[in-house]
Amino acid sequence: MKYLSLKKRFLTLPLILLFFSFPGFPKPKKDKITVTFGKERLYKQLHLLEIGLKEVVFDKAVAGWNLLSTQKLISNSSILSVVDFSQSSNTKRLYVIDMDKKIVLINTYVAHGRNSGEEFATNFGNKENSFKSSLGFYITGNTYQGNHGLSMRLRGIEKGINDEAEQRGIVIHGAPYVSETFIKQCGRLGRSQGCPAVPEEFCQQIISYIKEGSCFYMYYPDENYQVNSLIG
Repeated sequence: MKYLSLKKRFLTLPLILLFFSFPGFPKPKKDKITVTFGKERLYKQLHLLEIGLKEVVFDKAVAGWNLLSTQKLISNSSILSVVDFSQSSNTKRLYVIDMDKKIVLINTYVAHGRNSGEEFATNFGNKENSFKSSLGFYITGNTYQGNHGLSMRLRGIEKGINDEAEQRGIVIHGAPYVSETFIKQCGRLGRSQGCPAVPEEFCQQIISYIKEGSCFYMYYPDENYQVNSLIG
């Protein structure tokens, strides 16, 4: 009986091998594992933990950036910008990353809206004159000279979350209240009318990196955003 059982196994084995080697048979998918490993490796390579960006935030940013890249919605796909509003405004919570060269180009301060909170941003909105920051994914636009000098428009692409950004005049611009001097004087960074304002000395450099079609992501573990976002 043992001989017959062993014989059946040897007869069955070639059929199994033939079945799995047939060209039309779908092979096990490893894309998800590969992508996850790639993100973990890049996260470590960029030393993001050391400069304050949590891995969960980076993962969400990369997921959205990857989706927008795949859908060809961003023309400047090499650049990913992340604002982590879960951090204190007294920390450097803006990260501009070159995904091709795998380097952090800029890590600096960024303001939130005056009605989003004091030192920490906790309230977000999408309505005009709310003076609140809006979360989610944006596509960077063109530049112009405004009241704050060189500025760059942002187009919010998440309906009901940040799609009023253009009408609200939400842009990247430099501001004197985004500085270490202001933090020392007031105990926290200054606040905007909803714009992610940046230090004046870095504004031109930041805009030159991210303008005209790159992915810009503003994060906070907001329950409403997590439920309603189609991307993050």
